[in-house]
Amino acid sequence: MPVEFLGIATTSDASETTAPTTKPVDLGYLERIVRAHEDNGWTRVLFAYGSSGLEPSALAGYIAGRLDSVELLLAHRPNVSYPTFAAKTFATLDQVSQGRLSVHFITGGSDHEQAREGDRLTKDQRYARTREYIQIVKQAWTSAEPFDHHGEFYDFDDFVLDAKAYEGRSPTISFGGSSEAAYKVGAAGADIFAVWGEPLASTAEQIARIHAEAAAAGRTTPPRIHAAFRPIIAPTEELAWEKAHRILDRIEARKAAAGPALARWTMGAPQNAGSQRLLEIAAQGEKFDTALWTATAKATGGAGNYAGTTLRDNLGLPAPAALRPTVPVGV
Repeated sequence: MPVEFLGIATTSDASETTAPTTKPVDLGYLERIVRAHEDNGWTRVLFAYGSSGLEPSALAGYIAGRLDSVELLLAHRPNVSYPTFAAKTFATLDQVSQGRLSVHFITGGSDHEQAREGDRLTKDQRYARTREYIQIVKQAWTSAEPFDHHGEFYDFDDFVLDAKAYEGRSPTISFGGSSEAAYKVGAAGADIFAVWGEPLASTAEQIARIHAEAAAAGRTTPPRIHAAFRPIIAPTEELAWEKAHRILDRIEARKAAAGPALARWTMGAPQNAGSQRLLEIAAQGEKFDTALWTATAKATGGAGNYAGTTLRDNLGLPAPAALRPTVPVGV
């Protein structure tokens, strides 16, 4: 199976290492960064979701009208809209982009972040809701006849989409999480299961668990696996390590300068299992396998769309060479 490369679409150059030099909403910057992914052969870019951020489907639609080939990965939390409306939104974006849409469902790993938009369900309830939500969205994409639904979280009658997704193909569904509930829900309903970048051994363990849950759900083909890394690229091993430590220093300096603004990312110890796993791994050591470095995960508390990822040092090799060991374990 071919290896896919994913990036992220942002409207500003602010990050955990860099204070912003652009406007908070700079559409020119957004187009430039997504075009850079497209021009260099990346498969798709993520339009992330956060309670205080921009509405990602609008940004994805903006890019769909300006770039022709890069795929669009839209993050979506089930608490923010009814599943019938979401299915309609996704189908519309898939039509506008001519079949380039994928949807990444986020159940929500922080009670505090969910409460910012009025979501008071427990973690287990959120995963049960996500399972039901995905089932409804899938049925809306494929059903030629109106259908009723009377479930635990959603209740409606006589719904049908007049316009389905592009050329009748349903968008790809992506899912992430590292809890027991996440494995069950994602393995049952997703086309792609996303995990954080971890050592090869623990990555293989997660993949085995996902495959087992997929089989238990009656699937003959398990989800594909995506893993999130932040490559550090330099001509030599020595220069790569120097660059890595400069990045770490910039994270610490940015934390000190931003103070409460960055503290909102974490709100204390992370509740989500993925970030907890990253911090547990970081506590065991900074270096794993040939190219995995965990210091940045520790520095950021394993939180946020950027900060929660571990960094993969390429040790002076081309980036694909540093990532290649992940392929045999199933990424």
